[in-house]
Amino acid sequence: MSSERVPRVILPATAETTDSSIGSIARLLRLTLLVAITMLSIWLIGDVIMVVFAAALFAVILHGMARAVHRRTGISNGIALVIVCVLLVAIVVGISWTSGSDIVAQAARLKDALTTQVIALRNQLEAWPQGKILLDYLPASLGGNGGGSSNSGGLMSLGSRIAGSMTGFLGSAFGVLGTMAVVLIAGLYFAASPALYANGMLRLVPHKWRGKGREVMLVAADTLWAWVVGQALDMAVVGILSGVGLWIIGVPLALSLGFLAALCNFIPYIGAILGAIPACLLALSLGLRETAMVAALYTVVQFFEGNVMAPLIQRKAVSMPPGVTVLSQTFFGGIFGAPGLILASPLTAMLLAVGDRLTPKLDDDERI
Repeated sequence: MSSERVPRVILPATAETTDSSIGSIARLLRLTLLVAITMLSIWLIGDVIMVVFAAALFAVILHGMARAVHRRTGISNGIALVIVCVLLVAIVVGISWTSGSDIVAQAARLKDALTTQVIALRNQLEAWPQGKILLDYLPASLGGNGGGSSNSGGLMSLGSRIAGSMTGFLGSAFGVLGTMAVVLIAGLYFAASPALYANGMLRLVPHKWRGKGREVMLVAADTLWAWVVGQALDMAVVGILSGVGLWIIGVPLALSLGFLAALCNFIPYIGAILGAIPACLLALSLGLRETAMVAALYTVVQFFEGNVMAPLIQRKAVSMPPGVTVLSQTFFGGIFGAPGLILASPLTAMLLAVGDRLTPKLDDDERI
């Protein structure tokens, strides 16, 4: 019984299949090109992006305050913005006129006290065998011996980083002060005519997507304003509690340290550590008991802020998962440097709100 061999037939690809494959490849190439252009733009003009975002954030603050004045008084938004700007300038000038010299003196005293305490701490570590081992392993930039060299460059570097980092940052007058001037002026113009700039950006969006683009811009502005209000309240509470607590313990320069804690709290989580380090260093001059009390004070304040204040603020303002917040600080700090670290939280809050509006909600059977 013979069996015939059936030849295998290979069907040619249809025109529809070929067009679909070409279309998929073209979409993939466009997406790759878009991602490459975006990453290259971020790498080339990252500083400009941060300046634009800082100006937009400042404009949101001015516009939000002017809108609050408009709602309470009924005057026009333009006059309300003028009143807000005049009040802010008057507050800054008044503080500078009445307390400017005291603020500068407090800052100088804080810098000198921190530098002195860092020197004393290093001397104590060098007199302790385990401390000498620790200094040998620490790099010079952190006050160590830089792998065994016992020069004092690391100490001065550490003192400069802790006590005079802001002074060094302000040393580049043209760069920093010029950037601040650009942010303030651009933010003022943005706040004075927000519709003009928003409509100009919408004209760059394809017509079929302009409705969604308008919705995204409104969501981003509302989210930034809610974040600013919540963060301002959070900073005020942390600064007051820290300053009063340090004053009760007897730590010198408690007012300056409380103000520093409030400023550092602008950066969630990382800022809390940065604000606690100077207070603990100064408390070392009083003794280990006072140092432990200061550490306990900052721990209690941050516990209260994270478990009482933050839920209340997030209920009315912006809710961000802690893990996302920390990772965003690492991500934006690595890309944009110090400005990215400082502005990571409002930028992340805005991106989360925009993403929540653009992406569909999960059904109950889709949730994990």
